[in-house]
Amino acid sequence: MKFIRCKEEPAPTGKSVGIVGAGPAGLAAAGFLRCAGHHVVVYDMMPEAGGMMFFGIPEDRIKKDNIRRSVRELMDFGVRFVFNIVIGKDIPLEALIATHDAVLIATGTWKSSRMNIPGEDLPRVIPAAEWLVDVHLAYHGYKPWSEVAPISGNVLVIGGGLTAADAVTVPLTYPQFRDKVNMIVLSYRRTRKLAPMREAEMNRLEKLGAQIWELTQPVEFKMQGEKVIVKFVRLSLIEAGAGKRPKPVPLPGSEYEKAFDWVLKAVGVTPTPPFDSNKYGIELNDDGTIKVDENFMTTRPGVFAAGDVKHGPSLIGPAFKSGLDVAKKINDYLFGRLKPKTEEARTSKEMLQQRL
Repeated sequence: MKFIRCKEEPAPTGKSVGIVGAGPAGLAAAGFLRCAGHHVVVYDMMPEAGGMMFFGIPEDRIKKDNIRRSVRELMDFGVRFVFNIVIGKDIPLEALIATHDAVLIATGTWKSSRMNIPGEDLPRVIPAAEWLVDVHLAYHGYKPWSEVAPISGNVLVIGGGLTAADAVTVPLTYPQFRDKVNMIVLSYRRTRKLAPMREAEMNRLEKLGAQIWELTQPVEFKMQGEKVIVKFVRLSLIEAGAGKRPKPVPLPGSEYEKAFDWVLKAVGVTPTPPFDSNKYGIELNDDGTIKVDENFMTTRPGVFAAGDVKHGPSLIGPAFKSGLDVAKKINDYLFGRLKPKTEEARTSKEMLQQRL
């Protein structure tokens, strides 16, 4: 994965771009904009670049040395990185807007979705995405292993996406966990043929040693000593219509309970913009993504958004493409070829008044 596409450093334009988030969208945009001659500063809350593809995904799915090599190339071409800084907390976003000629928000989806069932906040019921980040912070030497939840014994993973697949893979393959895990169950509310991770991935997890419980869904957690007692319900699928996946519905009287030592919830992630809706004049959509126009510009002129924080959870490829697409729009904006909608409307009104 290459972020720099030019052979030599370009002549400087005198324009500056601040990018919030060093995931695939932010890094792709940084490479394009640096090659266009702009000064680029990338701000990120983690201790090094790569976002979730570095700190959330196991080594066997994406080689971290390749990411580091591409990031080093960005640095060699003059892209500046500021790590361990949370925009909106350590520094207000308004300060970045005042500092740079354009700002790109590419902060991704770092927060796990909730199940909204009793007991999901119990100490041994934890969000998988956040746990995977803790694991890889420790794996790369940025925090002690003593601060990572010590998954062991009988483990339940809930979900059917790639985060769920990673939450199964890590305890079964990483030396810090594999000898301490007795059993891993993956509970998914549909069938493996309908899983977002795809059937082949579920089959791989099964070969690793996981049990796959299809058409099951936890509906309650409770503690009994050191154990998490999980109440499940069995499900059946009914047609949802309009090309949608079949809808899982509970089978009456099918509830049963099973004890686990740990539960990892991987039921989805939500966008994490560095502000609340309407702060800084930037609006959010109902699903928490940042509202943008067809040019990736937010409701605040000169501020853009791309990647998962703009379009919701996705794979690395779509996020990377989103970063390239927004970078082209930012470049047009910096050269005056793209104006905010409010400015376009004002200019059109002035031209009309001159004609009358």
